[in-house]
Amino acid sequence: MEILIVVIFILGYLGIAFEHQIHVDKAAPALLIGMLCWGLYALNPASFLKLNEYKSITELVEEGEKNHDNLAPQTKKALHHFEEVIHQNNISHSPEIIDASQTHDHIVHFMEHGLRHHLFDIAGILFFLLGAMTIVELVDAHDGFSVITDKITTTNTIKLLWIVGFITLFFSAALDNLTTSIVMISVLRKLIADQKTRWYFAGFVIIAANAGGAWSPIGDVTTTMLWIGKQIPDAMGIVTTVFLPSLVTLVVPLTIATFIFKGKIERPTEIKSSAHHSVELTSGEKTFFFVIGLMGLIFVPIFKTITHLPPFMGMMLSLGVIWAITELVHKKRPAEDKAALSPLRILQKIDTASVLFFLGILLAVAALQEVGHLVTMANFLDTSFNGNIYAINVTIGLLSAVVDNVPLVAAAQGMYDIASEGVFAPDGDFWTFLAYCAGTGGSSLIIGSAAGVAVMGLEKIPFGWYFSKISLLAVIGYLAGAGVFILFF
Repeated sequence: MEILIVVIFILGYLGIAFEHQIHVDKAAPALLIGMLCWGLYALNPASFLKLNEYKSITELVEEGEKNHDNLAPQTKKALHHFEEVIHQNNISHSPEIIDASQTHDHIVHFMEHGLRHHLFDIAGILFFLLGAMTIVELVDAHDGFSVITDKITTTNTIKLLWIVGFITLFFSAALDNLTTSIVMISVLRKLIADQKTRWYFAGFVIIAANAGGAWSPIGDVTTTMLWIGKQIPDAMGIVTTVFLPSLVTLVVPLTIATFIFKGKIERPTEIKSSAHHSVELTSGEKTFFFVIGLMGLIFVPIFKTITHLPPFMGMMLSLGVIWAITELVHKKRPAEDKAALSPLRILQKIDTASVLFFLGILLAVAALQEVGHLVTMANFLDTSFNGNIYAINVTIGLLSAVVDNVPLVAAAQGMYDIASEGVFAPDGDFWTFLAYCAGTGGSSLIIGSAAGVAVMGLEKIPFGWYFSKISLLAVIGYLAGAGVFILFF
């Protein structure tokens, strides 16, 4: 059964990679593997957790304490949960926990508890994505991105590529890599008419967005995890240590591209978006909606820092404020014009298939984490590289292009305790290098990061096209940045 889950995941992954060859949208195989992996786990959770259902929970916990070092990671996690259950039941003097007939129910409850935990995290990502996409579409509907595009006058391919790359790098650090990639795709559509050319630029947006997110505590979810988890408590320490390797990760591919790309960019013919058809907007209105949209996005990490609530809460608060402002600003417009610029119309344009793709792939990865495959893989890396932190982290970064970087970083956080000194101390080399590798390694494949998945959905970039045209450049940049970190830090 454990092998079957891996096989299903690989087959689904291939279905996503070759969606254009098999003519099935990537959302379908993603949903299939997400639900099938959890379905297999639910059929017999005791076998995956390596627990004997015919013994009482108390007996299992006692046996686990005696054989702790020889237990599978998922078994340790389950038994720790059951210890808490026993403690709670002893406090309430309930004897049912001792009865072996209740063991199956408790194991099922543990499995459901894991699903609910992951679903909360995934729902946060999905709501965050929905909010960000809606705000960006609202700005676009009001032609707000002309504030940026009107300032970029060059049509030279190389100059534009460097400009877009550096704008993305710093935007990503201030916002986050997912939001920035959505914003920059909207900008690119205003700057580049040819789709294939725009795909090349979109590939560099992914590299730059992930590089920018790695050196900021709010730029990437994995860096945020390490910051909140106190592995890298010094926010400025992340910036000063990881910025240079992240910069190299972008500059090296851009330098290579300088010798490959030539010619001029053809700008798109200015056609009114269907979102606002013939609605005339003043320059002041365009600037206003660009500013409130950008402020709404920047507010999200500030809200998170102040309240410690999940980022999607801040994003939804920003959306609510911008939604209300939009309705008030246009209340005196004719009904047809007001409807065209309304957030209700904008929501109809959101790419729901991409959201469902996220749901499926993240649930599939969560299933691999729950049955212990990811922690087993992390332990295998530790053994294979004899504890070499640089080799381990570089490999984790490359693996994050295949498996979501969030559970990989979570596995690393669980594998190694924070030490008082040395490479595992707070702000130690292992943790800061992990922030770089987990943040930037996902650029190697288009579905290896949230930014990549968002761009793939928005621009309909085939997996194979990105792999053949961008992946090698991304890997070279990633390894170059890793080399800089090892040499200088």
